[in-house]
Amino acid sequence: MSITKQPLGHHAATSWRVVDIVIAAVIAVCSGVVFWAWNSTHHIFDALFLAFPPATSLIAGMWLFPAVLGALIIRKPGAAIFCELVAAAVSMLMGSEFGWTVLAAGLVQGLGAEIVFAAFRYRKFNLPVALLAGAGAGLFGGANTAYVFRSFPEYTQGMLVVYVVCMGISGIVIAGLLSFLATRALAKTGALSALGSRKAASEPIFG
Repeated sequence: MSITKQPLGHHAATSWRVVDIVIAAVIAVCSGVVFWAWNSTHHIFDALFLAFPPATSLIAGMWLFPAVLGALIIRKPGAAIFCELVAAAVSMLMGSEFGWTVLAAGLVQGLGAEIVFAAFRYRKFNLPVALLAGAGAGLFGGANTAYVFRSFPEYTQGMLVVYVVCMGISGIVIAGLLSFLATRALAKTGALSALGSRKAASEPIFG
């Protein structure tokens, strides 16, 4: 009589372990510090957008990257939301100029990225998926800022649309592309050896 081994279920592959929680927390806290620093310095770029203020969202990807980076590294359901939300909370506690609203922003931005990874059932973490997740975080974040928070009452409808689109582009480049490259670079060092992303450096870019 032969005994056939049953493959591990998808639940086992997506369940959080202690190491996942610890690494996700480290990513989130470090990202929160980056948020805090960016909150204090991003205004130096305001002069570049005086001709068309809605374009300032082209640099908003700096507030989006933990969602994509966390998901690419941890590869578990909820990682995008967890990392983005905790990072937002850390920046708020350190004195964000945006106050408590960063929590709502973090939740929405994380959700935008999370939906993309969920659509691929947390099984694909290639470059196209990373870029889509960055776009999701940006579009959700931009729409939240423009239409829910109504942060720019002086903008016309066209300007609001441009703001959201530019934030989506920023999400693609900064949160999507850079997070993908960072994950592959970390994997090469062996720092991700205990995680599902340990072979990220050798995985197909488009596969």
